[in-house]
Amino acid sequence: MQTACLPAGGAVRAAEQTVSPVMAVNKSAPLMNTVGSLQRYIHIKHPRRVLILKRSGQQSVTGVDLADDANSYWRIRGKPDKVCQRGEPIRCGQAIRITHMKTGRNLHSHHFSSPLSNHQEVSAFGENGEGDYLDVWSVQCSATYWERDDVVRFKHDATEVFLSVTGEQYGQPIRGQREVHGMPSSNQHNYWKVMEGVFIQPSSDPVRHDEL
Repeated sequence: MQTACLPAGGAVRAAEQTVSPVMAVNKSAPLMNTVGSLQRYIHIKHPRRVLILKRSGQQSVTGVDLADDANSYWRIRGKPDKVCQRGEPIRCGQAIRITHMKTGRNLHSHHFSSPLSNHQEVSAFGENGEGDYLDVWSVQCSATYWERDDVVRFKHDATEVFLSVTGEQYGQPIRGQREVHGMPSSNQHNYWKVMEGVFIQPSSDPVRHDEL
């Protein structure tokens, strides 16, 4: 598995940069997805479905019709034991955490069955961005770096399932939302793409470091 991050405690520096939300990729902006970027993910087979976090007793990760609210934004971060430079391009195969912007919980999976499809459950876990080793996913893409227009898969490091949507819909209190779960095989149900986001740009003048 590839990683562009250093072990915790290693020397790494990153620049403070202010970026604005973008509704479409600017042609002058870098083409890579980067550490610290804030993004919305859309499912390829169900193209009106975005990855979202909803409260329903526990923190449920679901797919909903295109929603323009804070519940559909996620931040790319490094592994718990790594220090990553903000704005650093993400390599294909790199291990990352995907953290919900509004709640600070991480995309998470474990060996429990999901309620509708009986695949592996996907939920949100942790406090203030800190959870456990079951929050780590790797980006599956075909080039050297994860580019913004790439169609990718997210593979769970610990259990090796793929983040997927197959169409099962919940009833009340989250009627119409589709179950997001983990599947053991790569197939058409686990393709995702960045829809839009706030992209942290790489710096050529590093001034400090962040532990993401």
